[in-house]
Amino acid sequence: MTLTTDQAAGPVDEVAERRGRALEPRRSWASSEPFVPRLTPENSDPAARAVAWAAVSRRYGLVAVVLDTLIALLVGAAVLAPAHGLLNGGRLACGGAALFIALVLLSGGYRRSVAGDGPAEFQAPLRAAVAMVLILMTLGYVLRVPVPRSYVLVGVPLILAIGWVARYLERRHLHRLRLQGEGVMRTVVVGDEASATGVVRNISAAPHHGYRIDGVCVPSMGRATSVAGVPVLGAVADVVQVTVDRGADVVLVTGSYLSGDALRRLSWALSRAGAQLVVVPDIVEVGAPRLTVRPTAGLSLLEVQVASPRPRLVFKQVLDVTMAGLALLLLGPLLGLAALMVAATSPGGAIYRQVRVGQDGTQFVMYKLRTMYRDADERRAALLASGTHDGVLFKMADDPRVTPVGRILRRFSIDELPQLVNIIKGDMALVGPRPPLLEEVEAYHDSVHRRLYVRPGLTGLWQVSGRSDLDWEESVRLDLRYVDNWSVSMDLLILWKTGRAVLGGAGAY
Repeated sequence: MTLTTDQAAGPVDEVAERRGRALEPRRSWASSEPFVPRLTPENSDPAARAVAWAAVSRRYGLVAVVLDTLIALLVGAAVLAPAHGLLNGGRLACGGAALFIALVLLSGGYRRSVAGDGPAEFQAPLRAAVAMVLILMTLGYVLRVPVPRSYVLVGVPLILAIGWVARYLERRHLHRLRLQGEGVMRTVVVGDEASATGVVRNISAAPHHGYRIDGVCVPSMGRATSVAGVPVLGAVADVVQVTVDRGADVVLVTGSYLSGDALRRLSWALSRAGAQLVVVPDIVEVGAPRLTVRPTAGLSLLEVQVASPRPRLVFKQVLDVTMAGLALLLLGPLLGLAALMVAATSPGGAIYRQVRVGQDGTQFVMYKLRTMYRDADERRAALLASGTHDGVLFKMADDPRVTPVGRILRRFSIDELPQLVNIIKGDMALVGPRPPLLEEVEAYHDSVHRRLYVRPGLTGLWQVSGRSDLDWEESVRLDLRYVDNWSVSMDLLILWKTGRAVLGGAGAY
């Protein structure tokens, strides 16, 4: 049944939600015919629509399963064969591989929703590896099953590490495909112009997430023809018909214009149109692991985890100290050589000490290899007028205070290595916000103080996203995103990306 008036569209509340001038005759989203089926250039090839994202995501998951299986089999055979023979070792490796794949599957590591996006697909193998170790330890020490210790201590960690590398490389390939326009979801944004502008800009700036914004539906036609460079395709009342005509895969609802029963009815209509409904919450920069939907009294309550679980905090500190100690042992010769070069090429000590602000505003002495001339602090005031001020930061790409050796050390972040001592002392962490100066903290406004909620880091999102090339606002945004969403797997991913950023040298000055 086709309904052509606001009065026929439904109750008064629905009319209020869908008021405004529309392009198409209004149709009830709750009816059996919420849209008119018609062929358009965009939806005329259903096969092409499937290839656009569903087939690519399905292939991504299949490749992930194959890679994890091969890695688990090969690593297991390599670890077990020397002690148990090729045949028995191969059998044990097959059993271990099957267990690992099953645990990753139970942890959600192969879900289409995590394909190539976010830390979830790295967290799932980590949880699977931990669960596998616990299962094998239970079998060995409680049930007295002869579980090879080499597999527990060496095999499982190797499977996890190599699997992470393989998944990272697969993700990079998927991101390249998405940048070329393959494997993306055709997306229509719905909402008021102000809210839609922010969503369009953020998503368009990150195409590797897999959303391609085709257009926007606003409350009423005639107010704007485009939003953030994307065409206005219709009014909110037109969204279902626009979705069908454009062959859209996803409808993103933002702002408060659509809510309550109208949003519920829209989900009914989109289910008939074969598209997904995604609601953008008003809370920003909070990752999925901190959000839980609680159905209560017919409502969907969105719970936000406001504090990190203490076991995770303890594990992070133990991991930081352990990895920092190992890094000092491995990089000690390089650090010593760099210190000798600093001392031999310019007057002054090799180690530079500076007071920085740490967790909850506590002050500590941070150590670095000296990369500037001895009178750098005295010359800073004279350079303030000629340098670049970005927020509370002072930047100068060609700072004359930096020594020739210092430029090399900064290029590869070798000057930061003494901060490993700060990590062992508990002043810093491996990953966290950039440790600020006292005068920077004094100039902080309101929400920026949130950066001090966790320990500052040797590296962080700012390090892997551009280093000194980032402006102040972007640096703050990245630091706050980390503070609100950090996890152990996120830390490990940042550490992995730090190596690439350091070798690339971009933004180091």
